[in-house]
Amino acid sequence: MEYTTNRQAGATSLRLISVMLAAAGLIGMSMPAAAANISDATAQREGQDRSAVIVELNGDALANYVRTKPARGKKIDFNNQNVKSYRAQLAAARNDFKQWLRANVPNAKVTGEFDISLNAVAVQLNGATLEQVAAAPMAARTRYQNVFYPLAADPDLAVIRATDAWAQSGGPATAGAGVRVAIIDSGIDLTHPCFSDAGYAAQSQIGDRRFTNNKVIAAKVFNNRAGSNAYTPQAIDSHGTHVSGTVACNFETPVTVDGVAIPYKMSGVAPRALLGNYNVFPGHVANARSEDIFNAMEAAYQDGFDVINMSLGGGYHGNLDLEMQAVNNLDQANMVVAIAAGNSGPGYGTVESPGAAERALTAGASSVGHKIVTLVTVGGQTFQSVKGEFGSVPPGGLTAPLNVVTDASSPYGGLSTLCAPVGANSLSGSIALISRGVCDFTVKIRNAQAAGAVGALVVNREAGDPSVMGTNDDASQPTIPAYMVGLSDRAALMARNGSPATISATGTYVFSADGNDVLAGFSSWGPTAVSYRAKPDVMAPGANVLSSVPASSCAAPPCFAFFNGTSMATPHLAGSAAVLVGQHPDWSSSDVRSAVVNTAVRGVVKTATGGMVNDVNVVGAGREDLSRATQAAVTLDPVSVSFGPVPSGSGQARSIDVNLRNVSNAFRTLNLSTSGGDASVKFSVDQSSVTLAPGASATVRVSMDAVQGAAPGNHQGFLEVNAGGAEVAHAVLFSLIK
Repeated sequence: MEYTTNRQAGATSLRLISVMLAAAGLIGMSMPAAAANISDATAQREGQDRSAVIVELNGDALANYVRTKPARGKKIDFNNQNVKSYRAQLAAARNDFKQWLRANVPNAKVTGEFDISLNAVAVQLNGATLEQVAAAPMAARTRYQNVFYPLAADPDLAVIRATDAWAQSGGPATAGAGVRVAIIDSGIDLTHPCFSDAGYAAQSQIGDRRFTNNKVIAAKVFNNRAGSNAYTPQAIDSHGTHVSGTVACNFETPVTVDGVAIPYKMSGVAPRALLGNYNVFPGHVANARSEDIFNAMEAAYQDGFDVINMSLGGGYHGNLDLEMQAVNNLDQANMVVAIAAGNSGPGYGTVESPGAAERALTAGASSVGHKIVTLVTVGGQTFQSVKGEFGSVPPGGLTAPLNVVTDASSPYGGLSTLCAPVGANSLSGSIALISRGVCDFTVKIRNAQAAGAVGALVVNREAGDPSVMGTNDDASQPTIPAYMVGLSDRAALMARNGSPATISATGTYVFSADGNDVLAGFSSWGPTAVSYRAKPDVMAPGANVLSSVPASSCAAPPCFAFFNGTSMATPHLAGSAAVLVGQHPDWSSSDVRSAVVNTAVRGVVKTATGGMVNDVNVVGAGREDLSRATQAAVTLDPVSVSFGPVPSGSGQARSIDVNLRNVSNAFRTLNLSTSGGDASVKFSVDQSSVTLAPGASATVRVSMDAVQGAAPGNHQGFLEVNAGGAEVAHAVLFSLIK
């Protein structure tokens, strides 16, 4: 088997080589770039916390009480006698409220007191109601507490609640500390500030020490061509450095992308983890063989690493797939292996090897709602666009008439795809408006340039955000600037034929929470071939992911870029595993995988148009939530239950054992049930509850019963694990009726 990556930056069409790093990892690589199939769809964000209230009390606060408010331009003088006296009155009034609360609503507790900007208290309801608290005679107004989201925080980490998870073990200074993550990829640029070892303890460094420090502690090269070509572990390609930054970029590293300042500082999911550079794609080598992957995996294990990240994939060889077997074996030997599902979606059965391995922690990709856009103004209206990998506009921007290229036979609203040449000079001096589709971007832009266009706007053919346009493998590429705009803008742009169009020379960072958790169109789907297991296991951010790239990737290092692919989702899982290993060193690799998968959030991944995606072969158990994973009370092995293919006419029943382990510090009574299924395929579990001491395990039997003549197709459900009336875990149940 051969593994390979597409070296052409920005490529969105993948070369069909046996196995592709690009196919499982990198779609639309660019600086900057936006993801394919991402759109502004409705995000579910809590606006209020209905478990807590703010009670504003009678009387003014210090800031607005006539005898204590400061003069214009001054601040409150807390040493002033009037201020001291009135402050004491307010404190006495708050004490009166607390006494009333103890007598009338004893469950509710005051958690905060305010007297400067507000004369108020914060109250945790603890089961009481707002109305009960509002009945206090000294209460002027009572309302639920609002929930605020920091706009300058890392939106990538916010999606998976990584910072909340860090708080479980001392914050970012200890997140992943000492845990070793092996990056089997294209190398790690040691000079990037994400991987500075300042403040790290001295480490025993392994391999080629020209490329190690006390943060990146191993550097080895594994490629069947390495010996004859004197390759080193040095990072030439950007992929491995980008992946590594997502795993473990140092806490709050400042970020600029192509001169655009990003309004937050970047951190990896496990910012204090140690990294290993196991380079299987050295230099400009675009592929690696199975032996290279095996060598890297075994070296990482022998070198004492805890987690492997493999943002790669390729052809699937069913039950004889040795890469999958190797992954399963390493997991059983207590090493977590996070792997990309692949970028061959949409479509069933597109998950790739070795991500199809039963015991791999397999990542599907959803979006982060941020990107860098270029603003295009046409006829007085401004549109967002994404720069393609072609020419650049002049420093002052590019202004020219918009030329709408039409084709009555085009299925894209009559807008031409420009896949065939048009008359010479027919687009002379204009910015051509054309449609995505039919042919690759190089062909379109070349035809526009040959017809005299000075620039091109390409309308996306599908709903969602525009994506980066990559070049093909031709040695000669068009040189005019080209930008993609969204499908929703097509009508407005076509109506502005002949209007002056201006493409800005600078990018603009934009973020919308509505753009989070959108299914990436390229993300591969299950089930796996032959065994028909449900995959991926879980979703993670893999579209619009911002991370580090090597110094050679931009004009003014340090360099950062937005990449898209399940390769970008995978290091979120690897970093999450590192955090969990650090917090729970007694957990097995199976426990770690289960904590990530079986606590995932259901019902949040959506399509570009806002519809929820609940198919377990598309989104697995849901989108990962690292905060929930760190607090897992029970782990399951296997993490999902697939019953394989069942002939429709057979009327078969099948059963699989699931081990449940109590990983908490308290006795747990776990209530078990199943959901999903239908009249022709039913799921069940043989026990309704089990009680486990801390560290104890129990085995339950989960069954699928298909009636004779059951409806062909996918049938899914969940094993539901609850304790104390709340969910503690859930596991995918799946059967294919053939």
